Amino acid sequence: MTRPLKDAERWRKIVHSLSDVSITALVDLVADEFVFGEIARVSREAPVLILKHRERTVLPGGGGNAVVNLASLGVNVLPVGVVGDDEAGGLLLEQLREKKVSTSGIERVKNHITPTKTRILAGMSHTSRQQVVRIDREPEPLDDLHPVLLNLVNAAREYATASDAFLISDYGYGGATPRLLNFIKSNHCLRNQPVTLDSRYRMLEFEGINAATPNEPEVEEALGIRIGHDDAKLFAAGEQLLKQMGLESLVITRGRDGMVAFENGAPPLSVSIFGSDQVVDVTGAGDTVIATFTAALAAGADTAEATRLANFAGGIVVMKRGTATVSSDELLAAIDQYSATATT
Repeated sequence: MTRPLKDAERWRKIVHSLSDVSITALVDLVADEFVFGEIARVSREAPVLILKHRERTVLPGGGGNAVVNLASLGVNVLPVGVVGDDEAGGLLLEQLREKKVSTSGIERVKNHITPTKTRILAGMSHTSRQQVVRIDREPEPLDDLHPVLLNLVNAAREYATASDAFLISDYGYGGATPRLLNFIKSNHCLRNQPVTLDSRYRMLEFEGINAATPNEPEVEEALGIRIGHDDAKLFAAGEQLLKQMGLESLVITRGRDGMVAFENGAPPLSVSIFGSDQVVDVTGAGDTVIATFTAALAAGADTAEATRLANFAGGIVVMKRGTATVSSDELLAAIDQYSATATT
């Protein structure tokens, strides 16, 4: 059997075993709202389009998107996080329940705003929809001493004892902070499982992480450098993060340039983007990547195997519009496609 066929068979086994995996997810929950309007005319009040409202959809975004991606892969996901007592928070919980995800670890906080990203899309009835503006509603981050956070610590500790991995998705809204993680792991509940991180602004502040999946701009911001198209700088930055954060593995995503995986004692692994590089929508792609990467690690994959599967998932999801997920069947189909191409 050739190497591509052996690899593909191993990847299939990992995907088939995802339904036996449980993952605790400490996340910043965000509501992704999509409002579509059909172009009617140009306003006489200002040089702007008038849109006739046609459709509104609210989906789990931010760390919530990582959660529903895990669920779509067949993983038993146990989210821990915070939403407000507003409409967006209620809709988020409703969406999670529809996907058979437990919400018992999610706290509703009175007078708290659920982070909401409203994307206004315009188009004609039979044309593609284009985003014309985005409106963000953001709460003040929860104080590290907020009493609701104790409930999150207790829930995360309880879930972690029955989990195969622990995922952190930090968007800076206070539900997945470095200090909160320190409280959770202080009783050693995370000692025997991979802990993965996707942090938008402060990945260097987290301790006790096994793996991280930043994108290239996040790496540049964290290290105060400019990588551009310089592979030497990229590889040096990866090795620096690996050492500085005490990681076992690191995956840097690069959009249409694919991703690069780093692992202690191994050369960097560069992986080209799966599928077309004519990306349709990158919304939430990073959430899909960390979800798939973490699920694969929890199922026994090594860094290279988890990176390959995350790359398949990322390539699939960027061809979908809006906040989207990838299923295990889609992953298996991608593996079959790769296998057929690699052996011809």
